Amino acid sequence: MKPAARLLLVLALAATPVSGQEFSFDAAQYEKKTYELTGYLELKTERFSLNRNGAFYDLNFFDRPGTENIDRYGLLFKPSAKVRLGDAVTVNARAHLEAQRDSVQDASTNRFDEAYLSYKPDPGFTLEAGKVAMKWGKAYAWNPAGFIERPKDPNDPELAREGFTLLSADFIRNFDGALQTLAFTPVLLPVSTQLNSDFGSADHVNAAAKLYMLLHDTDIDLMFLNGGSRTRRYGFDFSRNLGTNLEVHGEWARVHDVQRGVTDSRGAVTPGRAHATSYVLGTRYLSERDTTYIVEYYRNGAGFSEGQMNDFYALVESGMDRLRTTGDTTLLRRAGALAQAQYGRPNAGRRYLYARVSQKEPFDILYFTPAVTLIANLDDGSASVAPELLYTGITNVELRARAFFLTRGARTEFGEKQNFRRLELLARLYF
Repeated sequence: MKPAARLLLVLALAATPVSGQEFSFDAAQYEKKTYELTGYLELKTERFSLNRNGAFYDLNFFDRPGTENIDRYGLLFKPSAKVRLGDAVTVNARAHLEAQRDSVQDASTNRFDEAYLSYKPDPGFTLEAGKVAMKWGKAYAWNPAGFIERPKDPNDPELAREGFTLLSADFIRNFDGALQTLAFTPVLLPVSTQLNSDFGSADHVNAAAKLYMLLHDTDIDLMFLNGGSRTRRYGFDFSRNLGTNLEVHGEWARVHDVQRGVTDSRGAVTPGRAHATSYVLGTRYLSERDTTYIVEYYRNGAGFSEGQMNDFYALVESGMDRLRTTGDTTLLRRAGALAQAQYGRPNAGRRYLYARVSQKEPFDILYFTPAVTLIANLDDGSASVAPELLYTGITNVELRARAFFLTRGARTEFGEKQNFRRLELLARLYF
């Protein structure tokens, strides 16, 4: 039986109701439960309006010309379970079971995002072993200092992500004075062909560490990852409340020996290796009217310049010209390999702006929260704008409608995307 199926069986048995009892005020009922079961079931439908003038449309649909729309339907089940084995030991698991179907392909994913054992004999020490989704960094939309995390998706930065299998500890001490809290988190993350294989090169045990300080009412982290499966990197972050409703934060990372191949318009790739510095500066503000503003500036030190991206787009155009005249797909396939390796990654450029505004219950409409999100490439001026509507008026149900509109300028990041518009309807049932 697959691990995901085993988890579903255990969760189903754990969720079996017991016989009812008369109501009474018993303090024991408010003690920590031996087990907890939470999560949600999500239904989502999307329509992608394809950008037939975009470079990534050419790469993905050159053998299926004329495709204008893709309708996708998805079902996602994300259960989480916690079992307490005494006062100090807990077993935690979070699964991701997903199925998608659209006019291009069907896909399914069955995995554990987290599955680990936690040992906490006292508030000052915790030991965790297993698959854990670590959360390093203070930025909202990006995480350049998340050295042992998977990248955030700026379109859904709050989504829970898959972790890595590791061993970590937390040592926490509290003090009186300017330094109020000090915490040290060492991490060991092994990589082999069977374990954490997508983290980097195999046959390494990667050592990482984070030092946290609450100093003068400012949260500060210092992070480090040794060379191994990934090149050596270090960084820091901070977060501070400047008032009751205003917070500022930042995140900085230095990555050694970043390998990057840069193509010209003919497909000749020049390999390179250099250190890269990335950082995020941002703020979050909550107004008296319950309007939340989040603004961040992101500098991607490993990104491509506007000119380098233009050379890639020119390569795709040359590939399409050759396909039309000779039927040869060599250049297009070369460009496709480059896109998969580097140029097609989210936010492959250098400078970005993220801005989000959300309003809780405008005009006293209960349980209703509209919002709009902007992600802009500051080098080429292209952008994505995403208005959304969220409704939570039904117990344990979340309903969301969202649209993404991308600018359509030639040889710009968002103008060369595969689609120029995406419509999304989502329903979540929490338990």
